[in-house]
Amino acid sequence: MCTSFKQQLLNKEHDLDTDTIKIALYTSSASLGAGTTAYATTNEITGTGYTAGGVTLGSATIATAGTTAYADYADPSWTSATFTANGALIYNDSASDKAIAVLAFGGDFTVTGGTFKIVFPAAGANAIIRID
Repeated sequence: MCTSFKQQLLNKEHDLDTDTIKIALYTSSASLGAGTTAYATTNEITGTGYTAGGVTLGSATIATAGTTAYADYADPSWTSATFTANGALIYNDSASDKAIAVLAFGGDFTVTGGTFKIVFPAAGANAIIRID
Protein backbone atom coordinates (compact mmCIF):
# COMPACT_ATOMS: atom_id res chain seq x y z
CA MET A 1 0.00 0.00 0.00
CA CYS A 2 1.38 3.42 -0.94
CA THR A 3 2.26 5.66 1.99
CA SER A 4 0.54 8.70 0.47
CA PHE A 5 -2.69 6.68 0.14
CA LYS A 6 -2.78 5.99 3.87
CA GLN A 7 -2.72 9.72 4.67
CA GLN A 8 -5.18 10.55 1.87
CA LEU A 9 -7.58 7.92 3.18
CA LEU A 10 -7.61 9.61 6.58
CA ASN A 11 -8.18 12.94 4.81
CA LYS A 12 -11.22 11.46 3.00
CA GLU A 13 -9.68 11.88 -0.46
CA HIS A 14 -10.74 8.41 -1.67
CA ASP A 15 -14.09 6.64 -1.92
CA LEU A 16 -13.08 3.13 -2.93
CA ASP A 17 -16.55 1.95 -3.93
CA THR A 18 -17.77 4.94 -5.98
CA ASP A 19 -14.54 6.48 -7.36
CA THR A 20 -13.08 5.02 -10.56
CA ILE A 21 -10.29 2.73 -9.37
CA LYS A 22 -7.94 1.51 -12.10
CA ILE A 23 -4.98 -0.81 -12.46
CA ALA A 24 -2.10 -0.18 -14.86
CA LEU A 25 0.69 -2.59 -15.82
CA TYR A 26 4.42 -1.84 -15.82
CA THR A 27 7.72 -3.19 -17.10
CA SER A 28 10.65 -4.29 -14.94
CA SER A 29 12.20 -0.84 -15.49
CA ALA A 30 9.45 0.88 -13.48
CA SER A 31 10.34 2.33 -10.09
CA LEU A 32 7.21 1.54 -8.11
CA GLY A 33 7.02 1.20 -4.35
CA ALA A 34 5.58 2.58 -1.13
CA GLY A 35 6.77 6.05 -2.16
CA THR A 36 4.79 6.04 -5.41
CA THR A 37 2.26 8.89 -5.25
CA ALA A 38 0.43 8.83 -8.61
CA TYR A 39 -0.10 6.98 -11.87
CA ALA A 40 2.47 7.82 -14.53
CA THR A 41 3.10 6.50 -18.02
CA THR A 42 6.85 6.11 -17.47
CA ASN A 43 7.71 2.43 -18.04
CA GLU A 44 4.06 1.46 -18.43
CA ILE A 45 3.79 -1.55 -20.72
CA THR A 46 2.72 -1.39 -24.34
CA GLY A 47 1.36 -4.16 -26.48
CA THR A 48 -1.63 -5.67 -28.19
CA GLY A 49 -4.74 -5.69 -26.00
CA TYR A 50 -3.40 -3.09 -23.56
CA THR A 51 -4.41 0.57 -23.42
CA ALA A 52 -2.38 3.13 -21.49
CA GLY A 53 -3.93 3.72 -18.09
CA GLY A 54 -4.95 0.10 -17.71
CA VAL A 55 -8.46 -1.05 -16.86
CA THR A 56 -11.12 -0.04 -14.36
CA LEU A 57 -11.55 -2.36 -11.40
CA GLY A 58 -15.16 -3.46 -11.10
CA SER A 59 -17.45 -5.03 -8.52
CA ALA A 60 -16.15 -3.08 -5.54
CA THR A 61 -16.80 -4.59 -2.13
CA ILE A 62 -15.95 -2.63 1.02
CA ALA A 63 -16.36 -4.72 4.16
CA THR A 64 -14.72 -6.11 7.28
CA ALA A 65 -13.45 -9.53 8.31
CA GLY A 66 -12.77 -9.72 12.01
CA THR A 67 -10.73 -6.61 12.80
CA THR A 68 -9.58 -6.06 9.19
CA ALA A 69 -11.30 -3.56 6.88
CA TYR A 70 -10.83 -4.22 3.18
CA ALA A 71 -11.64 -3.26 -0.39
CA ASP A 72 -11.98 -6.02 -2.94
CA TYR A 73 -12.58 -5.96 -6.69
CA ALA A 74 -13.16 -8.41 -9.51
CA ASP A 75 -9.96 -9.85 -10.97
CA PRO A 76 -8.83 -7.61 -13.86
CA SER A 77 -8.00 -9.15 -17.23
CA TRP A 78 -6.84 -8.18 -20.69
CA THR A 79 -8.04 -10.36 -23.59
CA SER A 80 -6.42 -11.02 -26.98
CA ALA A 81 -3.27 -9.69 -25.38
CA THR A 82 0.39 -9.85 -26.32
CA PHE A 83 2.73 -8.15 -23.83
CA THR A 84 5.06 -8.63 -20.87
CA ALA A 85 4.34 -7.15 -17.43
CA ASN A 86 6.39 -7.14 -14.25
CA GLY A 87 4.10 -5.26 -11.86
CA ALA A 88 1.05 -3.07 -11.49
CA LEU A 89 -0.25 0.08 -9.86
CA ILE A 90 -3.75 0.42 -8.45
CA TYR A 91 -4.75 4.08 -8.53
CA ASN A 92 -7.74 6.40 -8.16
CA ASP A 93 -8.63 7.89 -11.55
CA SER A 94 -11.31 10.05 -9.87
CA ALA A 95 -8.80 11.64 -7.49
CA SER A 96 -6.12 13.00 -9.82
CA ASP A 97 -4.66 9.51 -10.45
CA LYS A 98 -3.45 9.18 -6.85
CA ALA A 99 -1.63 5.90 -6.12
CA ILE A 100 -3.23 3.31 -3.87
CA ALA A 101 -1.12 0.14 -4.04
CA VAL A 102 1.78 -1.37 -5.94
CA LEU A 103 1.86 -5.01 -7.01
CA ALA A 104 5.22 -6.67 -7.72
CA PHE A 105 4.78 -9.85 -9.75
CA GLY A 106 8.20 -11.22 -8.76
CA GLY A 107 9.34 -11.38 -12.37
CA ASP A 108 8.20 -10.87 -15.93
CA PHE A 109 4.96 -12.49 -17.04
CA THR A 110 4.31 -12.74 -20.77
CA VAL A 111 1.08 -13.40 -22.64
CA THR A 112 0.98 -14.04 -26.39
CA GLY A 113 -2.43 -13.84 -28.06
CA GLY A 114 -4.29 -14.81 -24.91
CA THR A 115 -5.79 -13.50 -21.69
CA PHE A 116 -3.64 -11.85 -19.04
CA LYS A 117 -5.41 -12.00 -15.68
CA ILE A 118 -4.41 -10.83 -12.23
CA VAL A 119 -5.96 -13.00 -9.54
CA PHE A 120 -6.46 -10.98 -6.38
CA PRO A 121 -6.43 -12.73 -2.99
CA ALA A 122 -9.83 -13.76 -1.65
CA ALA A 123 -11.96 -11.02 -0.12
CA GLY A 124 -11.49 -10.71 3.60
CA ALA A 125 -8.45 -10.52 5.84
CA ASN A 126 -6.11 -11.22 2.88
CA ALA A 127 -7.73 -8.82 0.37
CA ILE A 128 -5.48 -6.82 -1.94
CA ILE A 129 -6.33 -3.51 -0.17
CA ARG A 130 -6.75 -3.86 3.57
CA ILE A 131 -6.26 -2.14 6.88
CA ASP A 132 -5.34 -4.55 9.67
